Amino acid sequence: MSGGPYTIGIDFGTEGVRVGVFDAEGAPQGSGSCGYETKHPQAGWAEQDPDEWWSALREAVPAALRDADVEQIAGISVDATSATVVAADADGRPTRPAILWMDVRAAEQAKRVTATHDEALKYNGHGAVSAEFGLPKALWLRDIEPDHYEAAQRVIDCADWVTQRLTGEDTISVNTATCKYYFDRGARGWPRELYEKLDASDLLEKFPQDVRSVGERVGGLRRDVAEELGLSPDTAVAAGSIDAYAGALGLGVVEPGALALIAGSSHVLIAQSTEPVHDPGFWGAYPDAMVPDLHTIEAGQASTGSVVAWLKNELAGSVVAEAERRGVDPYEILGDLAGEIPPGSEGLLVLDYFQGSRSPHTDPHARGAISGLSLSHGLGHLFRAVIEGICYGTEDILRTLRDKGFEPKLTVVSGGPAASELWMQTHADVSNLPITFTKVTAGPTLGAAIAASVAAGIHPDLPTAAKAMVEFDRTIEPDPKRHEEYSFWLERYRELYGAIRDVQHEVVRHLGRGEA
Repeated sequence: MSGGPYTIGIDFGTEGVRVGVFDAEGAPQGSGSCGYETKHPQAGWAEQDPDEWWSALREAVPAALRDADVEQIAGISVDATSATVVAADADGRPTRPAILWMDVRAAEQAKRVTATHDEALKYNGHGAVSAEFGLPKALWLRDIEPDHYEAAQRVIDCADWVTQRLTGEDTISVNTATCKYYFDRGARGWPRELYEKLDASDLLEKFPQDVRSVGERVGGLRRDVAEELGLSPDTAVAAGSIDAYAGALGLGVVEPGALALIAGSSHVLIAQSTEPVHDPGFWGAYPDAMVPDLHTIEAGQASTGSVVAWLKNELAGSVVAEAERRGVDPYEILGDLAGEIPPGSEGLLVLDYFQGSRSPHTDPHARGAISGLSLSHGLGHLFRAVIEGICYGTEDILRTLRDKGFEPKLTVVSGGPAASELWMQTHADVSNLPITFTKVTAGPTLGAAIAASVAAGIHPDLPTAAKAMVEFDRTIEPDPKRHEEYSFWLERYRELYGAIRDVQHEVVRHLGRGEA
């Protein structure tokens, strides 16, 4: 165990809360976790009980303290899924279950927001507003459950609700206010014109008016909360952020040109820019949403690791059986098979839109495709083609960013897929960018701890804190010859989407899964 001071990062994910204790250099000292339940009352709905969040927190924080064997904590901060919307009364008690980030019940409200064509919609490139966003969900509460809405003094995101319960202070992070509710600190603040067009000016009164920067000290712990968690009331509580943004902070992405690739069942890309760039193919650029005087850009691929898992689970039964016999991971065998195949998978192309295209096409009716199959192709070809298709999709997003003047200079990766050397080398080769890894892979909890270190006065600001607490481990360099070879296949990938888009939309329409 190293010497203090110590901070705690608290990450409220979809399945549970994770807590990490870190020292001033970012070295992990201890951790704790606890799960909670997601309920699906109807198709497309997803809800959680905020009281279960709190119960999980009461278990995970003491567990992390015991694991770290430390007593004095200088600061804590929270990140969480977003937009996970909580309606709470004057005492902070939820008036109904929280509406989880993945919930899409507010589709009609999202269409209404899109139809305003308000200037604030530049943050989604003046394109379609997602039903996952916070504003459509808040409007759904107002439209469909007026009793719960009227009983709510506050309509806020998960991270802000937890921060209020920790401190008793009525604040909101600029990160959630900007990225999910169209707040603009650098211009007009809350976009009243947008809310007036939606006949929802009263909703603005249900948002906290005290907007705090990520890492800014909100207050100390309430005395009763400090006793529950085993901490001192003097512990500084920092304004938190959305989980993916905390993950980017935990990867040290705090300077212009830096890009975080957070890989899991989906890919999230978060970057910092000196200029405000906007396009329907990505979200942002959000002013001051993470680092003051910088603009934050977000993009993503809806299905990446989930496609790889689908292939393993549905098509690679023989490999799974062999892996069980040998006592190895099935992905190790698949990777060995794919490693024998040349770049381009001998003509096999895969579109990764198994759950639609989040970026750059913003097309929920796009679907996955496998093109170029012949009897000479085997499982290794298919596995490699899936990996390549995902990497082509990432590069397609990067091209959209480059077209708007943003040139990525540093790509830092975290998440489960980062363990695959084949996958990461293919990202580097396709995009001709070095891929860098950090020693601490728990990006969101470290990012929250970095924010806490600023609130506690350990570090003066987020960039300084990130430089002190994020340690880079190794870098994968691109291979110029493979990059040249991939250029041909990348163009075919991009053409394939346009070639079959109308057919896919017709199929979706025929199946009755929405209007294409």
